Amino acid sequence: MIAAIRSTLVHHDHSLDRYAMGLSGLCAVHCLASAVLVALASTAGGMLLNPIFHEVGLTIAIGLGALALGRGIFTHGYMMPAVTGSFGLGIMAGAMQLPHGNGGETLWTIIGVAILALGHDLNRRAAR
Repeated sequence: MIAAIRSTLVHHDHSLDRYAMGLSGLCAVHCLASAVLVALASTAGGMLLNPIFHEVGLTIAIGLGALALGRGIFTHGYMMPAVTGSFGLGIMAGAMQLPHGNGGETLWTIIGVAILALGHDLNRRAAR
């Protein structure tokens, strides 16, 4: 009986070892990935609060809005989409002047983005 147990223990198929090594590897990947993700989140959080990030984003939005909404005026001849989109961009620009952290800037930015999106939707529908 002892010989059979010893034979089984000595000549096992190593599948448990493979599973254990795989689990150890997954643990190591998890630990490293968690550390990297936490570091990236703290870096990205600081970058996203930087005023230049908002200024560049608004500049890109104004440029794309001028191109898309301005082209729509020449394509379908309706001013309302461009006026609506410009109003949304103006609200977004005004929101940048509000102090950070009290929630007002975020609220007004979201309102401006929604109005800008409405202007683009009106532009798309008018082009049909």
